[in-house]
Amino acid sequence: MTEHKPTDYLSYIDRVWQGEDTLLPHLSGAYSGAGLVTVRERVGFLPAFANVAVFDTGAGLVLVDSGDFRTAGPLHEAVGAFSEQRVSTVVYTHGHVDHVFGVAPFDAQADSEGRERPEVIAHEAVTARFDRYISTAGYNTWINRRQFGVPSLNWPSTYRYPDTTYRSRLTAERGDLTFELVHAKGETDDSTYVWVPELKTLCTGDLFIWNTPNAGNPQKVQRYPEDWARALRAMQELGAELLLPGHGVPIVGTDRVHRALDDTARLLESLCEQTRELMNAGHRLDAVLHGVQVPQELLQKPYLHPAYDEPEFVVRNLWRLWGGWYDQNPAHLKPAPDAAVATEFANAAGGAPALAQRAVKLLEEGELRLASHLAETAALAAPADVEVARIRARVYAQRAASETSTMARGVFNWAAAESAAVAEGTDLETELTRSPDGRKRAAGMISVGVADEDACDCGGASGERG
Repeated sequence: MTEHKPTDYLSYIDRVWQGEDTLLPHLSGAYSGAGLVTVRERVGFLPAFANVAVFDTGAGLVLVDSGDFRTAGPLHEAVGAFSEQRVSTVVYTHGHVDHVFGVAPFDAQADSEGRERPEVIAHEAVTARFDRYISTAGYNTWINRRQFGVPSLNWPSTYRYPDTTYRSRLTAERGDLTFELVHAKGETDDSTYVWVPELKTLCTGDLFIWNTPNAGNPQKVQRYPEDWARALRAMQELGAELLLPGHGVPIVGTDRVHRALDDTARLLESLCEQTRELMNAGHRLDAVLHGVQVPQELLQKPYLHPAYDEPEFVVRNLWRLWGGWYDQNPAHLKPAPDAAVATEFANAAGGAPALAQRAVKLLEEGELRLASHLAETAALAAPADVEVARIRARVYAQRAASETSTMARGVFNWAAAESAAVAEGTDLETELTRSPDGRKRAAGMISVGVADEDACDCGGASGERG
């Protein structure tokens, strides 16, 4: 791997801010190397899928987040090269698995040296999250396999719990630095942002991720867009000169930090205000989803591209938060099984193949959403029909190729692979790994924040196999 100087990385993150470069070099580990990047005096930074910030307090090191299990070893080595001081404290900004799995090597080192392990600090809700993760490990295995296209993924069932928890605010003085921990709901209910006033440095965790805020994930638990916007406004008031995000590159300079936080807050505030207005007017979820107008000028910002989550999902999450699960379509309150409904529609249309062929026509006309409805209905009515399966695979493969967000592509690629397996007499994993990019995803090479150039080829452009 090419060795990069800190100035290289600082030049690179400026290009990303200007929209002249993408997050791909950062996410691919091009700047990780064997050591931390020194982003300012006393502050080291591990650029990775999930970032880690390291602070030299003069009396030990403080880590904000610890990365995932893949970077645990490299992080430990990089921290050792950064300073001879030991890690005294680790702060979890929240309990997602890509932020909490790097502590083990530091614990092991402390044990081998006969000293206390690092103190792990987190919001009190992190412990409940870990408990939930253990009890729902099977469910989390399946939804993350689907979201990221990794058929062999298994959700962990062992966690490094925090030693110290707090409820609203906590001030931790370490050496000659102060770490102000503040709780905020956003992507999670256990989020913490960390302010280091002596260094004018703000660690946001996943409250800022160089993407449209992950406030709508369709397969995960409740998000809190309005609270998230309030947290962004509160962080604006700090006057930070350096922002270290949970994902993506640092932001350097007071004006840039202020602008990034402001734009992200404005996007969330707009979605919240419009959704609430339409709900108050008595509209169904369907009308709300298609009535909210997303501020396109904000989505054009390099740090707000909908490459992971997307605004439509945020609106759905707001409905769930404020209105419950009922979408106000009476037929959905106590519905018949999907397959039974699909069979009735297919019978009325002249059979499942007729529905599937209509889906092809809609696909050719660019009506991808409608094509998906008909292809799905046909497949539910005739799950073993090879030609119907082939058409469903084609519809969802084309649908995935047209999407910008990891979440939508993951669901559609998975659906395409399911039907391709039926059509070709193979299995899900075979179909998910036909393309080079599919093989990368299946190997766990997750990249969030940049669009995949090579989407799943399940079903192919014509639905045929070579």
